[in-house]
Amino acid sequence: MTHLRAVMAFIAALLPMAVWAASEANENVTTFELDNGMQVVVVEDHRAPVVTHMVWYKAGSADEPKGSSGVAHFLEHLLFKATDNMASGELSATVAANGGRDNAFTSYDYTAYYQRVAADRLGLMMKMEADRMENLRLTPENIETERDVIIEERNQRTENNPRALFGEQMNAAQYLNHRYGVPVIGWMHEMQALDLDDALGFYDIYYSPNNAILVVAGDVNPAEVRQLAETRYGVIPAEPNLPERLRTKEPPQTAERRVIFRDARVAQPYVSRSYLAPERDAGAQEEAAALTILAEILGGGTTSYLAEKLQFDTQVAVYSGAFYRGTSLDDTTFDVVVLPSSGVSLQEAEDAMDAALASFMAEGVDAEQLERIKLQLRAQQIYARDDADGVANRYGAALASGLTVEDVQAWPDALQAVTEEDILATAAKVLRIEGSVTGWLAKPAEAGQ
Repeated sequence: MTHLRAVMAFIAALLPMAVWAASEANENVTTFELDNGMQVVVVEDHRAPVVTHMVWYKAGSADEPKGSSGVAHFLEHLLFKATDNMASGELSATVAANGGRDNAFTSYDYTAYYQRVAADRLGLMMKMEADRMENLRLTPENIETERDVIIEERNQRTENNPRALFGEQMNAAQYLNHRYGVPVIGWMHEMQALDLDDALGFYDIYYSPNNAILVVAGDVNPAEVRQLAETRYGVIPAEPNLPERLRTKEPPQTAERRVIFRDARVAQPYVSRSYLAPERDAGAQEEAAALTILAEILGGGTTSYLAEKLQFDTQVAVYSGAFYRGTSLDDTTFDVVVLPSSGVSLQEAEDAMDAALASFMAEGVDAEQLERIKLQLRAQQIYARDDADGVANRYGAALASGLTVEDVQAWPDALQAVTEEDILATAAKVLRIEGSVTGWLAKPAEAGQ
């Protein structure tokens, strides 16, 4: 304990320096919009002659038509096929030949494509990315081949993974009316029916400059980025029929739900609970900040509240954690997980989890722990600025989820402003059993516990 106090005193002494470094090291960001509606974010970092080039489309799996789950991820794969000007696979081959790397990913709220290359190759990246924004050339053969690929991906990552199957069932139970309850990769029976019309229909509407965000981070000049962007992306016509981004809303959740997923392949049974929770909203990030810190207090490692109560005091668990990801267009979840110790039943683990959560609400927030977490978050945010890929991802994901550059830059201060009262008030609002799903991932023999 003496050593801990000494460490805390040392960290506290460094706090003014950390805060100064945070403000001085704030990203140098320039934003503008092309005439066709494409948003552009430029983050300058001249420490290395490299650049991250990303295009984010404000269309993810939650924007898919009903009955076509998986089409957003399917189209992500198809974008690496031929265009009017490039052969299938040529984009990735060109990036690799220039010493770079590229990839893409799909989420509920966006689909993103990126390249990491030498800074003087930025124009080439824009030329290729703009080409596949407008000139994708799909064939029935492409559809057949790539549909088999995504089905195999689901087999490997989901069907062969009890935890993934359990997670799908938890999400489906959590969201009564929202598309977040449908897996990003899609339901297997709908994936198997995806065709050329599904892919082209999604592409023609959503892969448009007025639905896209260009993020360029690294050794670049904003004026040069603007010139390149206007040359490559600015000539692509806006989509006049782009629909307003409307989502089905969750009704009031008034009944707790339970999921028991039994599978002989389960190596470690565990208890999981998700609560419907607010996301980060533009200009109103206070609740999300409180939930971010609440997750750290409850389950952010071996010094967390749940670890102390469940892993060390009572030893009913070998692991406990709490998780919250606020960058989301619509309501997200706050999650708690407990892995019981050998000989402890899932019911006993759930009861212990409930008791620990109740005792936290009764005892309140430890002021020293709160300050320590704030210091750790501030340090993480400072170090994160050294990663251009991470910086580009942070801005792109935020803007594609309805936030602004100002929100991204205000986020560190929002976290530092959270009080003990904020945390308890937000916890009381969110940790409602009526808005939750409690799940057991169990071996068949243990499901009756």
